[in-house]
Amino acid sequence: MTVDRLKALVSDDFDAVNSLIVDKIQSQVGLIDDLSKHIVESGGKRLRPLLVLLSSHACDYQGNDHIPLAAMIEFFHTATLLHDDVVDESTLRRGRETANEIWGSKASILVGDYLFTQSVQLMASVSNWGIVRLLADTSHQISCGEVKQLVNRHNPSVSIEDYLDVIRSKTALLFAASASIGALLGESGEAVNKNMYDYGLHLGNAFQLIDDALDYCSNAETIGKNIGDDLADGKATMPLLYILKYGTPEQKELIENSLREGGLTNLDSILNALESTKAIEFTKNFAAREIDHALSALAILPNSPYKEALTELAHFALNRNH
Repeated sequence: MTVDRLKALVSDDFDAVNSLIVDKIQSQVGLIDDLSKHIVESGGKRLRPLLVLLSSHACDYQGNDHIPLAAMIEFFHTATLLHDDVVDESTLRRGRETANEIWGSKASILVGDYLFTQSVQLMASVSNWGIVRLLADTSHQISCGEVKQLVNRHNPSVSIEDYLDVIRSKTALLFAASASIGALLGESGEAVNKNMYDYGLHLGNAFQLIDDALDYCSNAETIGKNIGDDLADGKATMPLLYILKYGTPEQKELIENSLREGGLTNLDSILNALESTKAIEFTKNFAAREIDHALSALAILPNSPYKEALTELAHFALNRNH
């Protein structure tokens, strides 16, 4: 099942979320409107709001609060993307020029802040303190994860455990929050709340692992960003960490020097090392184990088309090529 077919299962809800997003990015400031529209309409899959909608139906929620909360999650995520692109000095996202490349870093940061305020307003419109506490804790941990990743740049001594801690904080926790919102809205009980959170957490881990693998085994036309961006930024992701742990002395030295220096000078040699060590295969297998954990967590839900869709979403995260 494709993502579009998953969206079709909740098409009315998804249309309502999209309409709310478009409405909320309107302001009295032209720069905010232009920059927000650029990134919101840049072709993202909107998996996180989809996760809110599917989990709400899977947990038999009967109200309408999942609509503003799904939009809230998308605004929050989009704000982090704007800030990420400034920190990473990225020029390409989803196959288009980044906002910071077009309007500059200052504008991107400020509009990112604006989108954060929109997410807070949407969250406040729903009187559910459990969700407020969840998102407050999530936003705190995401910020910490971003700082950890920044500190770890150009550091070949980063461990696999350090890396997993970063991807948990900066990526997986927002998936976890998105999945557990439905359980909290549906008042499904502590056990279901925990399992939905765990489902989202493992799904998010797998999503980031595959993202980091694709940085070395896809192309800019397919994934919408430049190949080797992580290497250029000096980020020690799972494929490189695998070589640092299991590669030959020469391969380890290559990775260490490349991470310290940044840039793409040694990209071809690194691609050869990734192939010979099967580091990409290891990364994808690690992601597959995360998906197994995610699917196990779903077992607590009663059978429904929405549970099936959550299962298919996990398979998509693992098998995607963009």
